[in-house]
Amino acid sequence: MNLYVGNLPFETAEEELKKLFEDFGQVASVNILRDKYTGKSRGFGFVEMPASGEALKAVERLNGKELRGRTLRVNEARPRTETSAPRGRNGVGERGPRSF
Repeated sequence: MNLYVGNLPFETAEEELKKLFEDFGQVASVNILRDKYTGKSRGFGFVEMPASGEALKAVERLNGKELRGRTLRVNEARPRTETSAPRGRNGVGERGPRSF
């Protein structure tokens, strides 16, 4: 089961997040999203736990828990939806190639 973890302290490392969730069961992967330009944490990430019962227990216990002054938001991750980028006058987006 893939879990969303939001409102993370920006200095949280993936290993720290993994240890937090391992109290509830096996953790398959941890991914904290980072800004592609600065490399700094965006304050949220995902934890994958193979056993759904263990994952649900982690959600129950960790959602609302405080971590270094920030209240964590933990829930089952929703599937990514397909969104279309806003189109500019040239039909490919404001920053795309222009046809003159």
